[in-house]
Amino acid sequence: MATRARIEPADRDFFAVVSQTAFCNPFSEERVALDAKIVGHPVDVFSETHLDEMTQVICGRVQKLEADGLADVRRYSGADRELMQTVFLFELFHVFCRAMDQLILDQVKLGVEPAAVKFAGELLGRMHRRGIGAAESVRFFGIFYQLRRAFHFIVRGLVGASPCMRELRRHLWQNVFTQEVRLYERYLWDRMEDFSTLLLGETGTGKGTAAAAIGRSGYIPFDEKQGRFAESFMRGFIALNLSQFPEMLIESELFGHRKGAFTGAVEAHQGVLARCSPYGAIFLDEIGDVPAPVQIKLLQVLQERTFCPVGSHEAARFRGRVIAATNRRLETLRASNLFRDDFFYRLCSDVIEVPPLRQRLHEKPEELRQLLEHVLAGMIGEPAKDLTSRVEAALQRAVGADYPWPGNVRELEQAARRILLTGDYTGSARPKSASLKDQLVAGIEAGTLDADAILAGYCRVLYEKEGTYEAVARRTKLDWRTVKSWLQPAGNTLV
Repeated sequence: MATRARIEPADRDFFAVVSQTAFCNPFSEERVALDAKIVGHPVDVFSETHLDEMTQVICGRVQKLEADGLADVRRYSGADRELMQTVFLFELFHVFCRAMDQLILDQVKLGVEPAAVKFAGELLGRMHRRGIGAAESVRFFGIFYQLRRAFHFIVRGLVGASPCMRELRRHLWQNVFTQEVRLYERYLWDRMEDFSTLLLGETGTGKGTAAAAIGRSGYIPFDEKQGRFAESFMRGFIALNLSQFPEMLIESELFGHRKGAFTGAVEAHQGVLARCSPYGAIFLDEIGDVPAPVQIKLLQVLQERTFCPVGSHEAARFRGRVIAATNRRLETLRASNLFRDDFFYRLCSDVIEVPPLRQRLHEKPEELRQLLEHVLAGMIGEPAKDLTSRVEAALQRAVGADYPWPGNVRELEQAARRILLTGDYTGSARPKSASLKDQLVAGIEAGTLDADAILAGYCRVLYEKEGTYEAVARRTKLDWRTVKSWLQPAGNTLV
């Protein structure tokens, strides 16, 4: 190898900015400023034009090095070698961005079967020519694909330019790659299974979309012999709405069961924990509705990464991330001992708030049009500005700018469909929630409550006032353990 190369001062300043940009969250204000510094003017980091310009500028600087025989990390040592490796990787990432974007779209169409990667040989060959070793090149290719998938699903799934949505996208990226990609690439790229996530937000805000963006953005290794990634990201994300199953079936859906484990178990069933990919995630929606015994079993999964199917004592290993969501107020659930503290603390490696639609529109009213464009394009398969304008005008006539959208984005989607069908939308006012005391009195007056429901409701009213099982026990002259049983979900038949 020739003598060690030196970086000229002007090049060093430019390449230092490129290196800083490479490890920066693309949804942060800092990244916008760095990209502008590279291309020399204000930018829209989400535009195709900007992608092309960034690629052209960076490739132009690297080509000058290549002409002098300096586009090879082996020509550098120490900190210079680390700097130039980052620059060369950032260059190649941008060169192949469009190819990776097309691969993502192809994989979505193909489904669970891994798609062939036709450009893999060219990309890996270029890495080798830049002096990057064979094993490292394959690993970096996996990270390239992961970066582009995360960007794709966060941008395309979560539209909107309001401050709260910009913060949500920034937070989701951080959830996948941590606060610094350099730290992730060095230590955590294959160690993220122990980082659980809890998504909070009202019904219809898009928690499932946010969960899918995380779950489909895990690291997947590239199989050089097969010319494919080891797995399709379409297989790696499994969603389960826990509220749709009776309590007796939740365990079976989660952990699976053996044949004959209970009445009706005529054959073995594989639960979502067993089906989850090592490179994927399970999404447990409505986690706030899970009864305490199931919380305890899930806590064991999170702590020990093992589980047993119902009716079996053979432990199986769970690999993959856990993403959970609830639209209920966790403070209330925890204060009522309906959501165990130890379970919460194992779920909350990261807690992400998905903002309601009314907040988004208050911050940026024009976001309504962006959302309608996205919704209608999804319905008809292509952008339709004239149709968007008609639906938007109908909404403005029907509900006005101050409508609170109690059903959030999900309601907006149905409002657009109703306008297309009928030409009008009357809105859906959120019903006023009666207090627990009012529900109890109304049930007694109507004669619709049995003795168990009355006692459970009365214990709940006292607990909300007194705050402890012991205080309720003194007022009702019941044992505190009996009070606690009435306050558990299975014992509380009023609410």
